Amino acid sequence: MNSIKSSSTTHREPIAPWLRGGMVGLAAAFALAGCAREPESPGTEPRVSLVTTEQYLNSLRYIFGPGIELQIQFPPFERTEGLLANGAAIAGISSSQLEQFQSAGATVAAQVVDPVHRDFSIPCKPATEDAADDACATQFLSKVGRLLFRRPLTQAELTAFVESAGSGANTLKDFYAGLEAALEAMLLSPEVLFVVERAEPDPDHPGRLRLDAYSLAARLSYFLWDSAPDDELLAAAESGELQTKKGRARAVERMLASPRLVDGMRAFFDDMFEFNLFRTVAKDPTIYPDFTSVTAEAAREQTLRTVIEHLIVEKKDYRDLFTTRSSFMTPALAILHETPTSPGWTPYTLPPDSPRMGLLTQISFLSLHAHPGRSSPTLRGKALREILLCQHVPEPPADVDFSIVNNPDSHYPTQRDRVNAHSENASCAGCHKITDPMGLALENFDSSGRYREEERGTKIDASGSLDGKSFTGVASLGEVLRDYPGLTSCLVQRVYSYGSGGSVRPEDKKTLDYFNARFAESGYRVPDLLRTVALSNAFSEIVEPKSKAPAAQTASASN
Repeated sequence: MNSIKSSSTTHREPIAPWLRGGMVGLAAAFALAGCAREPESPGTEPRVSLVTTEQYLNSLRYIFGPGIELQIQFPPFERTEGLLANGAAIAGISSSQLEQFQSAGATVAAQVVDPVHRDFSIPCKPATEDAADDACATQFLSKVGRLLFRRPLTQAELTAFVESAGSGANTLKDFYAGLEAALEAMLLSPEVLFVVERAEPDPDHPGRLRLDAYSLAARLSYFLWDSAPDDELLAAAESGELQTKKGRARAVERMLASPRLVDGMRAFFDDMFEFNLFRTVAKDPTIYPDFTSVTAEAAREQTLRTVIEHLIVEKKDYRDLFTTRSSFMTPALAILHETPTSPGWTPYTLPPDSPRMGLLTQISFLSLHAHPGRSSPTLRGKALREILLCQHVPEPPADVDFSIVNNPDSHYPTQRDRVNAHSENASCAGCHKITDPMGLALENFDSSGRYREEERGTKIDASGSLDGKSFTGVASLGEVLRDYPGLTSCLVQRVYSYGSGGSVRPEDKKTLDYFNARFAESGYRVPDLLRTVALSNAFSEIVEPKSKAPAAQTASASN
């Protein structure tokens, strides 16, 4: 297996223009808080969530340095309410998965103490390398344990780890071998592999609960950075500053101004756009020889770069992602775009006469939501509805006859003709009326994402409609979608769900209405939405779980 490259750690370009906005953003946070009153929060249940592969890697690289190499891919979660992240709250660990964690822990521990990394990772030298040194072990394990556990270790925990290190060192006559064994045991702790949220009485709202300071730090950090809290955020939790309004605002503003926000937002949009499916996407090489695994990875990267540049670096209107002509280009995609380009990734502006405009015409969306050998208006329309508008499209009945749409050699010349004929089946018509009028607007692009004017010698008709709004072609669809209210409200729902770690509920409606109003007031700028959610009472207030069974036990019961 190749070394895993987290989708949230590959984009490292400087983002200085928005780093300078910290104080401005802090002032905006207080100004925004005064414009309208947040409704009373219904609170969320405390979560017990398994860390993702990216969160695990991001945390280890922060703690031990970027030189740590790890070949691991944790099993995927079940996508729940549009997000894989929501599935983390119902994931357990099977025996085979535990072996993966154990292997990962052993690999990391060995690298941390080896001669190449130990001077960076270990802040002290033992009195002798062939015996235990409790003082040095304590200094290292207390520092590392605080970051891995996302809180200070208890005295009992620290004592146990130091004793383990000492026992191993004396048995093996090697201080670093003993430290390696203790660190491996620490990395296998449930408190490292699971994010366990804890509640405490809220002194500002008698009779109610809130996340304790360390749980709040973790929720903020995984939300904004896709990683465990750093030393400064843990210090704010330990001092109590994070539980004050001003202290929390300062912490959130620092996190929004950090380059690590890029990691967090890449992870969020990678999840929301269902880009995990790129691991298995493939095209028929006899029909689409220019689409390879390199193309697929580049398509994913192009969209994430476009999103980050537009939303985080330039802080532009979210809606304009669907009409923008600004993007990035690399040789693997230039072939399908039929345009020259330079090696590597370069900024790219689509010409005014280009048939492409916005995210919907990028190779990522077009190729991901199509069949290996042909395009699919239905899959593309379904993706538009479910991914971008948070609308559920029912699954087809079990006895549906797909022969008309699956047969490219039928007497129907175009996909429009085939899906229209297929929709004459009464049991199919309802769903196809929801998906196809949008998906057919993308028919000028084949399954690989290459532009075409005709299909089998017949000129393609790319007209359609979205809930009564007519359009002709994908550029017109992008403009209609941009002004569709469900586009922004869907993002708000996904952001809040992602940040709070669970699906939204009917009782969250007033909170979501508040977030939507603030998002609109900000000009639909995502950093402002992140700030609003992170500083809201809804983000930190807790209600007692409805189930009496602890979440961790419930999660593992199915294994």
